[in-house]
Amino acid sequence: MLKNKLILLGITGGIAAYKSAELARLLIKEGASVQVVMTKSAEAFITPLTMKTITGRPVFSSFFNPDEPGHFSATVHIDLAREPHIAVIAPATANILGKMAAGIADDLLSTVLMAVNTAECPIILAPSMNTSMLHNPAVRNNIAVLRGRGYIVADPQEGFLACGEVGEGRMIEPSGLLEIIKKKIRKAGDFSGLTVLITAGPTREALDPVRFLSNHSSGRMGYALARAAQERGAHVILVSGPTALETPPGVDFYPVVSAQDMYEVVMDKLSAADIVIKSAAVADYRPEKTSAQKIKKGGGEMTLKLVRNPDILKEIGKNKRNIFVVGFAAETENVLDNGKKKIVDKNLDMIVANDLTQEGAGFCAETNIVHLLYRDGREEKVPLMSKYELSHLILDRIREIKHS
Repeated sequence: MLKNKLILLGITGGIAAYKSAELARLLIKEGASVQVVMTKSAEAFITPLTMKTITGRPVFSSFFNPDEPGHFSATVHIDLAREPHIAVIAPATANILGKMAAGIADDLLSTVLMAVNTAECPIILAPSMNTSMLHNPAVRNNIAVLRGRGYIVADPQEGFLACGEVGEGRMIEPSGLLEIIKKKIRKAGDFSGLTVLITAGPTREALDPVRFLSNHSSGRMGYALARAAQERGAHVILVSGPTALETPPGVDFYPVVSAQDMYEVVMDKLSAADIVIKSAAVADYRPEKTSAQKIKKGGGEMTLKLVRNPDILKEIGKNKRNIFVVGFAAETENVLDNGKKKIVDKNLDMIVANDLTQEGAGFCAETNIVHLLYRDGREEKVPLMSKYELSHLILDRIREIKHS
């Protein structure tokens, strides 16, 4: 499976660095080539000579070529970032996690990681540190930020730590990390040839030139889905309401504002889609009239008359042909009942239902907790995970159903 794949193995200064040698050996046994980049601190735990002997390739720890002493290369970080199929940082210390989360590039490894195009080369992080460090709020926040950006985090395990304590913080074993790498490689390209139409974000319904009706959607779920589908080889059409998010690389992006705008773009692009995932939080109603001038406050109450917006998901269901359609149901009560009703009413194949009252779920969080409900009546409870991880799980389930 890993034959002809190049793996970038980043090693940082932690006691678990000895496990990196075993990981490199396992990768090579699977047919991969391994390019090691070490920090200077890592060299205190395992020597570059050891890693060079295992991998058969020069080991980089600075901008100077290890095979040509004194030869400085200003572009070595770009060269190292462009070649790999996947990058693994093992161990990933609190220091490197903090640098990556903050966008700091002050040595070769952090600079290489800054230059990696994660849409083409996913990055897997294997944290390793003392339990107290792992649970420090800053470290937890850094890990959450990196998950939200699409990095894959191989959670550390509980056990005996180098400091003599017992707790969470041991780096995942090389065999377990190998399976994560193989799983990620296996998924690459499994949506090739398919067009996935995704809606994301909120819509805004203008009241006047200053005010609008909207909701709290951040767009994070839809953008994570777009990124995941693109990574897996799909042609992605992303139709998004206003967000503060960066457009995922490699997707066809159509920014919209109102529900009517979104309806028109979606219906225009629908015939090209094999899969539709409608994660946008579309306003059900809009003001009957939009004032051309700012509405000035008066002395009494104000009555606002609303009219229905087009039901985009229902229209998709009516015109779906052989399209696989996934809807979202963000609820505050009767989550499963409302989700099941929506599957029938809108002619869906699958729905992602979540309870907005749960901590870690909802619009502005980096994570989500959902139930996946299927057309055949099955239910799947999904625990707390990042929206990026959930995106891949949703794509996994779509692929399973389409190939069953």
